[in-house]
Amino acid sequence: MNNEEKKLPVRDVRLVSTGSFVPSRVLTNQDLEKMVDTSDEWILTRTGIKERRIAEPNQAASDLAEPAARRALQRAGIDPKDLDAIIVASVTGDHWFPSTACLLQARLGPSKAFCFDVMAGCSGFLYACQTARGLIASHVAETILVVGVEMLTKITDWQDRQTCILFGDAAGAAVLRPGDEKHRILGLYLGADGTNAGLIEQPAGGSRLPITPEVLEQRQQYIHMKGNEVFRLGVRGMEVVCRTVLQSTGISGEEITLLIPHQANMRIIEATAKRLNIPPERVYCNIHKYGNTSSASVPLAFDEALAEGRVREGDLVLMVVFGAGLTWGASLIRW
Repeated sequence: MNNEEKKLPVRDVRLVSTGSFVPSRVLTNQDLEKMVDTSDEWILTRTGIKERRIAEPNQAASDLAEPAARRALQRAGIDPKDLDAIIVASVTGDHWFPSTACLLQARLGPSKAFCFDVMAGCSGFLYACQTARGLIASHVAETILVVGVEMLTKITDWQDRQTCILFGDAAGAAVLRPGDEKHRILGLYLGADGTNAGLIEQPAGGSRLPITPEVLEQRQQYIHMKGNEVFRLGVRGMEVVCRTVLQSTGISGEEITLLIPHQANMRIIEATAKRLNIPPERVYCNIHKYGNTSSASVPLAFDEALAEGRVREGDLVLMVVFGAGLTWGASLIRW
């Protein structure tokens, strides 16, 4: 090869299939009433959440990621050995290292895939999809498995009535391959603002604040969130990133078949849809069943929407996320 060799064209990329998995244990608002000073009405009114799924004490992220991944691979007709890469988006992986992607590869069976994790909070799935898209578009890879998986209940402070009502555990997966004019990612935009990193964080456990008896006593190992500021920035951020993707593709909100937003709060979802002029019947919500499952929420919702027949071939699907970092993103695809 030499510098004069003809360059390969940039390829379109598509989501070929999806899969998801949730733990069997259900934690209802009535259960939470027995744990902290709250009520079913208070939670439902402010969040839209009725129940959430909770992993067992001996379950880790890879335990949820594997069945979600296998379902996506089976639907795509892909053998794990034919994967070129595995990307896992999570802030609650099995360990700080090795990556959960490597552990998932071992569970799926022998594979040539290179593996790594992406950490972008609730935006992780779209961050991972954009990474996979670039690898496929540039001919580095043909087939990539992307998984969003979270075990947020493992880092939830069950004494904090403001945050313990919000989170659940789940995994969602997708297989990405080269696309065509009819089936492809039309646009994907990502953003971040590290100046607001402190609004959603797990203060302890990293090199800034290692775990010590004093840190544990202060409960710094759990999720800390400033809800009001996150709500305000979330509504605005999700609107802006959606408009950015729509404008870049020349498609209007009225043309969208289904909006699949990050399932963080029903009021955020409703406000975002209203600002984009997308009616409620074209917005997919499952927050009432699962709560906020972070990087798993969009692929989980997408998988359920497909199973319910809410998305058909040729439909335009708009996905939008917002999370810790702060991070955000939106993706428009033609299914």
